[in-house]
Amino acid sequence: MRLDVVLRVVTKLLLPFMVMFGFYIHFHGDYIPGGGFQGGVVIAAAVILYAIMFGLDRATRVLPVVVVEKMVSLGVVIFAGTGVATMLLGGNFLDYDMLAADPVKGQHMGILIIELGVLISVTGTMLAIFYAFAGRGR
Repeated sequence: MRLDVVLRVVTKLLLPFMVMFGFYIHFHGDYIPGGGFQGGVVIAAAVILYAIMFGLDRATRVLPVVVVEKMVSLGVVIFAGTGVATMLLGGNFLDYDMLAADPVKGQHMGILIIELGVLISVTGTMLAIFYAFAGRGR
């Protein structure tokens, strides 16, 4: 029996919890330390762990390079789009109070949307850097 079988099984067991923990950090960034950046790094680390254990080819089949590159710009578009939306609603750039009738709900909604953009962009950036370095020399 090869030793990497144990590591692969443990990796398969850990991956869903790592991704779930990344989203937990994102959604509870208002109340605990964390947010989109930290959640994005944890999610990217899960994909990187998968690539280390099962190979870069399998990881790029799960999350292709094209998707990763689009994630980087999608996060920026979500971030900037939220700011522009608040301006179109009559407020200043990133004035979250404009997003809902209740300013408190608008603040929560704005932070979640902004942090989602950061999470997507950070995950894409971390994976793009990893794919670039891991794919060197191929």
